[in-house]
Amino acid sequence: MGPVVAYQLATGLGVLAGAVLVKSVMEQKPMAGPWSRCPSCNGTGTVNCMCSRWSDGDVGCRTCSGSGRMACSSCGGSGTGRPLPVQVSVRPPNRPNY
Repeated sequence: MGPVVAYQLATGLGVLAGAVLVKSVMEQKPMAGPWSRCPSCNGTGTVNCMCSRWSDGDVGCRTCSGSGRMACSSCGGSGTGRPLPVQVSVRPPNRPNY
């Protein structure tokens, strides 16, 4: 076994070990935090696309890329019931110079 193959094998095992570690942490405590699941998508982050609701059996549009599912509009695809942060900028009114 050459050094390149050994390096690739070690890298692959490291990635696999990391994935197993992340999976075990996710199963113990989801990253939803203090927020509950979104009631519209039940925490999945996706809902049925509009094209599948009113179609005659075919599915596919630009929004869902043919999957029949699109991001939930209630949670923005996060799966949690928390509101999306929005930045609002307010400008002072223009005053005429006298």
